[in-house]
Amino acid sequence: MRRDGLAGARFLALPTIALVAIGFLAPGRAEVALRIYALLLSATLIVLLVLALRRAYPDETSLREPGPAASGRSVPPSLARIEHEVALGVAGSFDLHYRLVPRLRSVAVGLLDARRNVSLEASPDRAHALLGDEAWALVRPDRPTPQNRLGQGIGEAELGRAVEALEAI
Repeated sequence: MRRDGLAGARFLALPTIALVAIGFLAPGRAEVALRIYALLLSATLIVLLVLALRRAYPDETSLREPGPAASGRSVPPSLARIEHEVALGVAGSFDLHYRLVPRLRSVAVGLLDARRNVSLEASPDRAHALLGDEAWALVRPDRPTPQNRLGQGIGEAELGRAVEALEAI
């Protein structure tokens, strides 16, 4: 920051000398010169503030590490969409409830119906027993909306256990 301030002062040195010289040599033009100097001063301060903000806040980081797509293989769009929903569901409670939970619920409904002939809506007690507590807490039909929409999403370990419970059906 100090280095930028010195660079800004060096930049304004010549316009300051010109302003003083115009004030002595052409006093009738001093008002115009002062306005131009104020514009230069304002522009310099804005540049210094932008540089300070860029240093104060780190660069953006991606939600996930570069994976197979970076090595040249393309990821199927449906898999990329699911990965994106999982990343958002882990990051925030709003995206967990409105993006990831409906997908998990549809998987649970399909698996329960196809493998165990159980309906999630019609026999919730039996579905709860088959899914376990953690998976049931995510896919149950009467799951409440999150109180804090900006709150933390689901933990990776908890999500992993819920997916394992779905796979075990």
